[in-house]
Amino acid sequence: MNQKEKYLSLLSEKYPTKQSICREIINLNAILNLPKGTEHFMSDLHGEYEAFYHIVNNCSGVIREKVKMIFDDRLSPDEQGELCTLIYYPREKLELLERQGRISDDWYRMTLYQLIELARVLSSKYTRSKVRKALPADFAYIIDELIHVQKDEDDNQVLYHQKIMDTILMLQNGDEFLIALTGLIKRLAVDHLHIIGDIYDRGPHADKIMDLLMEHHSVDIQWGNHDVLWMGAACGNPVCVALVVRNNIHYGSMSILENEYGISLRKLTAFASKFYPDTDITDASYQAISIILFKLEGQLIKRHPEYKMEDRLLLESINLADATIEIQGKKCQMVRNDFPTLDMGNPYELISEETDVIESLVADFINSTSLKRHMDFLYEKGSMYKIHNGNLLFHGCVPLDKEGNFDGIAFENTMYKGRAYLDFADMAVRKAREGDEQAKDFMWYLWAGIKSPLSGRHIKTFEKTYLDEEKYTEETNEQRNPYYEYYSEERVCNMILREFDLYGEHSHIINGHTPVIKKEGQLPIRANGKLIVIDGGFCEKYHNTTGIAGYTLIYNSHGLRLKEHQPFDSVDAAIRRNVDIDSDSQIVEISSHRVMVKDADNGKEIAEEIADLMELLQWRKS
Repeated sequence: MNQKEKYLSLLSEKYPTKQSICREIINLNAILNLPKGTEHFMSDLHGEYEAFYHIVNNCSGVIREKVKMIFDDRLSPDEQGELCTLIYYPREKLELLERQGRISDDWYRMTLYQLIELARVLSSKYTRSKVRKALPADFAYIIDELIHVQKDEDDNQVLYHQKIMDTILMLQNGDEFLIALTGLIKRLAVDHLHIIGDIYDRGPHADKIMDLLMEHHSVDIQWGNHDVLWMGAACGNPVCVALVVRNNIHYGSMSILENEYGISLRKLTAFASKFYPDTDITDASYQAISIILFKLEGQLIKRHPEYKMEDRLLLESINLADATIEIQGKKCQMVRNDFPTLDMGNPYELISEETDVIESLVADFINSTSLKRHMDFLYEKGSMYKIHNGNLLFHGCVPLDKEGNFDGIAFENTMYKGRAYLDFADMAVRKAREGDEQAKDFMWYLWAGIKSPLSGRHIKTFEKTYLDEEKYTEETNEQRNPYYEYYSEERVCNMILREFDLYGEHSHIINGHTPVIKKEGQLPIRANGKLIVIDGGFCEKYHNTTGIAGYTLIYNSHGLRLKEHQPFDSVDAAIRRNVDIDSDSQIVEISSHRVMVKDADNGKEIAEEIADLMELLQWRKS
């Protein structure tokens, strides 16, 4: 028996009769001709939990659109807003309405029928089987019955469905039933969520975002440079650990380290108090971890000449006598000159107390169970890039040289460029988790290298720390990889897409990492529509810079559209005053025909299943 016959024999165990095979072929063919599920793309969340939580709940404004479409002739704008808030935050809104004395059996009956109608509309693009799998277990049968009510049902069926509702209310089970319905509505509105990097840093609650993503029914992640930095720290790379700690002190978000991940900063603060006694403890800790970082970076750079980052070896160029430093032949005045642990004879060597501090921090990162849980999820759901339904998703860049050709770096006499480079980087990130020391070091390069596909920037942490940026603009300016000069050219985007075997006219690069400065006239859609940059400054710290508060790209069966979000007030304001995020919608691309499951990636898999089943039918006859 050959391999094909063995496979068909195993398949026949699942489908033992001709009728079972035919039934499955009929079912799969029907699925192929349903509209494709709706995908949402978001990037650069940067710890902004409340805004992200709201956008997940309002499905980037899709819920409000559907409510308006269905109920605009029956509900006032205020009533529509209240219904939307109830869907977003059902438990909290119910508690508020109860305190206000606004809940009655009539209210439950009216509201539940509205939610059932909305769920029915949203479920229409899925098979009944898929909807059943999405139903909350406690109410699966009841909801299945009610959302599949037919308009022309006879009186007995109408009475049957009315009695279901009566019984729910009699048993005072309306709250739980309502909460189950709103959960189903949100799940049906978004079939799949893509997060294109940078969940961590800047904002205070990346841990809560991770918890929310872990509860999502269907999600993938393309790692960002901030994510990989945390992953490197969790793998035990001391340079990544120092950077993560330094960043969180800089952004004022130390609580995520101490309260959420159990990373103790006591040794660091005690060390900082001893060596910087006349300095505010936060500033002293920041200075102390910065020097530890620059020493560790120097050691790493010397271990890896292939990184070609010798220009980052700046500690040796400091002149302590007059607080100056020489950078590329230019003498620059530093804004501070307190380097009590710096030995100019061996500037990259840690003193014993610094070694104790970093070893303690590394141990805490490695042993944090809550951090491990989140990092495991990043590894499970994440990758350097993803090809999905004809689109190429990645956070940073595909490195290019000055002429616009693929560029990269050499490891062990092998040059990696283009897709091969991103595959190599993906493999290295996974090897770091297994304890490979070279790969652990490479995690730092992915954060900092101008030829890193996650960074693409010449990061100048030292200069930004010790130089006055207004006086030394050239020295503190972080040059970018030529990718960011060429990615607005359709020719270059097509070259990149072809490198990843994407040749269709409706293929796009979907990119994060670099905020779109809308108030300066920058546009998210570039290269004649081949590139879409969806970093709209989700992080609150960027709102004044970008002029907006993030994007969601939506890809449904009708095409692509971009939702541009305004800043979010608060969850409390949403619950109490039905405040929503204002989002403007922009059409990116309208499909010439409705995109069906058969046109999507999972449609290709289903078509292969059908072909196998057809072959099984013939094999059974022979």
